[in-house]
Amino acid sequence: MTVLVLSGVLLLVVGGCVCVVWAARGGPRWVRGVARVTLAAGELARASRRSSGRSSGGDDSDG
Repeated sequence: MTVLVLSGVLLLVVGGCVCVVWAARGGPRWVRGVARVTLAAGELARASRRSSGRSSGGDDSDG
């Protein structure tokens, strides 16, 4: 059951990424809508990660 749920989530993530790329190339209106939702979800995930105080130490460091 867990594998099915994770597979579904992975499918949604990959589909969202495809829509973001397609929208950047001028896709139809529904693709732009899905891309907006995908980008908003990414921003929410990033904001929740920042507010929890966790940091990866890789991308955020200067040197």
